[in-house]
Amino acid sequence: MTDALPLTSLTYTSAATRLLSVVELVELIEQIRPKNERLGVTGLLLYSGGNVIQTLEGTSYAVDDVFDAIRADPRHGDVHVVERREVGERAFATWSMGFRNVSAREVAQLQDFGAFARDSVGHDLAPHASSAFELLEKFRVNAG
Repeated sequence: MTDALPLTSLTYTSAATRLLSVVELVELIEQIRPKNERLGVTGLLLYSGGNVIQTLEGTSYAVDDVFDAIRADPRHGDVHVVERREVGERAFATWSMGFRNVSAREVAQLQDFGAFARDSVGHDLAPHASSAFELLEKFRVNAG
């Protein structure tokens, strides 16, 4: 996928307004993938016990379009931008939306991300922006 316009990477956290089952999560991902493909948005969504962390990548316009829909979605509450930046290339280029339901045990076992794991994912994670992205990157690398 070649991008003529600058790329934006946006990572946010949110808290689900109600817990979603694995079936509901899979259905949700399957619903959003076609729009993401149309807009050229790639990324990764991690879900754990009602907490969401997601990175969206694409043109600024496309990322904003998807993120505006997320903020308006009643299933998301307490939405916070962790990091927004221009990037030279996509970290999740082959995924219209990668998804992983992460267990609390898996998060706890990530020793490199102890501070990140101890903080509630629905709150201000600005001090942990790089850890949040590294966590997403770790799951991208290990999801094969």
